[in-house]
Amino acid sequence: MDGFFLSIFMLVFLIASVILFIYVLIDILRHEFSGYNKIIWIVVLLCLPVLGALLYLTIGRGQKLPK
Repeated sequence: MDGFFLSIFMLVFLIASVILFIYVLIDILRHEFSGYNKIIWIVVLLCLPVLGALLYLTIGRGQKLPK
């Protein structure tokens, strides 16, 4: 029974991670950044998907250029 709950937890974590990755990638691509910040955030996101997404949400969103 424990294996079942672990499997459900891992599935929910995987789905949430994919949704977070896609959301952050779309947010990065839709906005302008100064210099090479857009490329740097994409590389960070591709190398460290979950951690990169969390870092972007805490640090990177403030680096967007105003419209």
